[in-house]
Amino acid sequence: MAYKITDACVACGTCQPECPTGAISEGDIYVIDADACIDCGTCADVCPTAAIIQG
Repeated sequence: MAYKITDACVACGTCQPECPTGAISEGDIYVIDADACIDCGTCADVCPTAAIIQG
């Protein structure tokens, strides 16, 4: 199941360079492309606000 980013996201950008598939897009709240996500959890591990959850 792909990860998703909740509204706790502060758009800090910490997660984006960590994604091995480039599934994370910038915005007011970042977004994970569920089709590109490989469920590795790297983004969730580095998120300072715990805004990324498995979903």
